[in-house]
Amino acid sequence: MVSLLFDCHELAARLATDDAPVVLDVRWTLGGPSGELDYRAGHIPGAHFVDLDRELSAPPGRGRHPLPNAASFGEAMRRHGIDGSRLVVVYDAATATSAARAWWLLRYFGHPNVALLDGGYAAWVAAGLPVEEGEDRDPSPGSFDATPGGMPLLDAAGAAAIARSGVLVDARARERFLGETEPVDPVAGHIPGARNLPAQQTEHPDGTFLSPDELREGYAAAGVEAGKPVAVYCGSGVVATEGVFAMGLAGIDAALYAGSWSEWITDRDRPIELGE
Repeated sequence: MVSLLFDCHELAARLATDDAPVVLDVRWTLGGPSGELDYRAGHIPGAHFVDLDRELSAPPGRGRHPLPNAASFGEAMRRHGIDGSRLVVVYDAATATSAARAWWLLRYFGHPNVALLDGGYAAWVAAGLPVEEGEDRDPSPGSFDATPGGMPLLDAAGAAAIARSGVLVDARARERFLGETEPVDPVAGHIPGARNLPAQQTEHPDGTFLSPDELREGYAAAGVEAGKPVAVYCGSGVVATEGVFAMGLAGIDAALYAGSWSEWITDRDRPIELGE
């Protein structure tokens, strides 16, 4: 697994070169307004705003954030100036949750050179680096051709199989996993056999990732180890991509169940587990 993680000073240095990366601002809040308002108030110079709900997801259906198809995703990325090999760096507010969705989709659709900004926009601002205000600029169209299959992807049956034969990680908050509360989806609980490892446990309080050694230690405690079949899901397939990225930092290859809990519960024949 290749999970490229940049700090803000490394990104600033690369932006000053003739071969500067394409930078994508993927700020997003579940159930909140588009992050475009935050983008206009201030963003990394030259960054392009990407709307997670419109450009990184298909319309809700069997699940709240289905994956976009190759045609629509490729068109969106070309519109942001992405080609087939030039480095892309993605960031969000701080925690990498929505930035990881962009990272995963670019990798899944065949882009070989995608990095994530550790600590996101908050780290950039805290470092005193320059910011830019205003509307998104129109870049020269890119040539990216979206071809699916670059990352391991599971459907509901595949997720259930991993829960039996390997480790299926539920990246949601503990209380949602246990079924004590469900603020988003109409049914509470988790996929039988899943183990809970909230995505927040892969980060420091400021949103930066734990070190690879710290991540490996945490995953080992949850029974996740390199070489064992592993998959991650969450509520709708967004937060889980942060789990896949963090596992990559720890040297663990993980599949994504993109439909996640919001798709799982659309079939009443699928079992649901509460508690531990």
